[in-house]
Amino acid sequence: MRLIIFTGKGGVGKTSTSAATAYRLSELGYRTLLMSTDSAHSLGDSLDMKLGTEVMNVAENLDVLEVDIIHEMRTRWSTIQDYISAFMLSQGMGEISAEEMAILPGMEMISALFYVNQFNREGRYDVIVMDTAPTGETLRLLSFPDVTNWYIDRGFGVIKKLLGIARATVGKIMDMPLPSNEVMESVEDIKRNMEDVKEILEDPERTTVRLVLNPERMVIKETMRAYTYLCLYNKNVDTLIVNRVLPKEAGDGDYFREKLGEQEGYLDMIHSAFDPMKMRFCRTMRTELRGTDKLRLMADEVYGHDDPFQIHSRSSPMRFTHEGGIDNLEMRMPFVEGGDVELFRLDPSSIMVHVGSQKRNIQLPDTLINADIAGAEFKDSKLIIRFKRD
Repeated sequence: MRLIIFTGKGGVGKTSTSAATAYRLSELGYRTLLMSTDSAHSLGDSLDMKLGTEVMNVAENLDVLEVDIIHEMRTRWSTIQDYISAFMLSQGMGEISAEEMAILPGMEMISALFYVNQFNREGRYDVIVMDTAPTGETLRLLSFPDVTNWYIDRGFGVIKKLLGIARATVGKIMDMPLPSNEVMESVEDIKRNMEDVKEILEDPERTTVRLVLNPERMVIKETMRAYTYLCLYNKNVDTLIVNRVLPKEAGDGDYFREKLGEQEGYLDMIHSAFDPMKMRFCRTMRTELRGTDKLRLMADEVYGHDDPFQIHSRSSPMRFTHEGGIDNLEMRMPFVEGGDVELFRLDPSSIMVHVGSQKRNIQLPDTLINADIAGAEFKDSKLIIRFKRD
């Protein structure tokens, strides 16, 4: 199963681009799911139809799903929600407030990733097109498998060991509910699913990220940062889609001549920053794209006769190599200087790389546990961390 993730700054046209891509894939015969992980869903607006909380068929070979956290908590996560609600009530919180507090931050993202894993196991679709929230939320989504497993590994085992004692002592003298076996099994289920999803997300043959941007300075700068952070999280970015490019025949007035000249400068800036990445352009004067007819026109402008299923880059941003008795961790780091990166050894089995506003905990392979960090350097837009084994 193929996974294509669209992300970018808010307002650049991610939803329209995602919907147009999914619609074109379905027309080409691929069993396609168009999924939105943005809490402010707008797929229904783009498709010009009302969508529900379940998978809905909207055309031949095309299903759509808007992940709804209230629905997910009442169905998939009811065991955890019931426990958290009971705990809040035991601490004096009102019933309605307790139910609201039981919706944990990030559960919407976990639900979306669960669906990816579920559909991958079922073989139900050939491709999932994911329309995400603006860049910051997307980075949280893509980092969730690492973060979730790190917290569960560090804290869940300890809690599990203490529960037997707690049920015999604390549970008898305090008016406070303790998590049941069902709750603990739900947490285990999250961990198992996140391990599977991590494998899917980091496989460059299956998952690619496509960055959507407009030819504007602030948008270009944010897209450059997003590309850096996606490399940090080892996600394969294979295409750049430049949306809302004014065609040269836009008009003869002074305003349009000035805008076209300004745009040419920004397009040069995009090429300078991102070449040789695959780029696609949507040149249009339309301000609103609603309904399948307009989405078909947008797909024509973006892809022409090409197949959106194609993968234009098959290399992972992160890899381990061994040379001359030294192990290297190589991480692609575009648009970054050496002084922008901080490196920490968290414990014998993991390191943390901090770039800008993002941190990533990287689990080392078994062969490098307890290996010493022999140095680090920047070379050809790559961070190279060297390890020496005893």
